[in-house]
Amino acid sequence: MLDNGAFSKWKSGGQTDWPDFYNWCDLWLDFPTTWAVIPDVIDAGTQEQDALIREWPFGHKGAPVWHMDEPISRLIRLTEEWPKVCIGSTSEYAVIFSDAWTLRMDAAWNEISRHHKRTPNVHMLRGLDVVAKSQYPFASADSSDVGRNHNLPHKNARQMADRWDAANAPARWTTKELQADLFD
Repeated sequence: MLDNGAFSKWKSGGQTDWPDFYNWCDLWLDFPTTWAVIPDVIDAGTQEQDALIREWPFGHKGAPVWHMDEPISRLIRLTEEWPKVCIGSTSEYAVIFSDAWTLRMDAAWNEISRHHKRTPNVHMLRGLDVVAKSQYPFASADSSDVGRNHNLPHKNARQMADRWDAANAPARWTTKELQADLFD
């Protein structure tokens, strides 16, 4: 997976040079198992996200990002049009496993399961903990945990990687009853 750096840029307030990212991707995307996160801008809105998808020069060697503050109907559209889709957080859903995050994720997976007989290929950005500790049927996830923390006392990169590799998401989503929001 080639990460586009949107999360780091969002946290730092920086801008990304997408043509440079495309050039870098071009060096790696000939490998059959390599894919890239299509450029996205966290908290930018669906029109900008869709424009970045249209600009993506490598077809299905990329996966678009659905941000959790966007309409779930957009997520469904992306899962119908792309072989792999990423889910990413936003300001409103930045804390994984918070009540707001969990309710939104439950609603998203309820809709995905309504529209797909088989679970689509969904990747959770910044989500190894989600795969390891939840019922969401992600096909894959990523994290910078090993890269950032392997040098801490009592940490071992191999043991950390093996622990993450041993975590598996369930194959299917079990629909949850959600309480209706009074303000919707």
